[in-house]
Amino acid sequence: MRLALYQPDIPQNLGAFIRLAACLAVPLEIIEPCGFPLDDRRIRRAAMDYYGLARITRHASWHSFHRDRPTGRLVLLTTAGAERFPETAFQPDDILLLGRESAGVPPDVHDAADLRLRIPLQRGARSLNVALAATMVLSEGLRQTKGFAALS
Repeated sequence: MRLALYQPDIPQNLGAFIRLAACLAVPLEIIEPCGFPLDDRRIRRAAMDYYGLARITRHASWHSFHRDRPTGRLVLLTTAGAERFPETAFQPDDILLLGRESAGVPPDVHDAADLRLRIPLQRGARSLNVALAATMVLSEGLRQTKGFAALS
């Protein structure tokens, strides 16, 4: 299982994703361009001391990610998802794709997903923070696929 971020635009959320990926030994794919300058110094500051534990791959564009991505189902977390998160059966090679905090993903990226998941929320709530949503879904995916077994 792995995480993929589509053009993240909040540096602090990127730091949270790097820490999540590092702590749970899940590869992180960053699909650029980002909404902020992305250099090693800024990534290291956002990730604190977890940068060295993270397995990060940067992609120059959606096209390069889509062309070069590892095999596995592309699972988009979206408020417009047809499938509800709690009913999802995860696979070990799923790639959990999260959109920009400010705008989600464009239609072509939405259409490229093999599965579109939404987290059910109480009426009147729009969405969770993208890093919180990823944590919920990743945790359940790892639980279902025995992904926590190798961690201490």
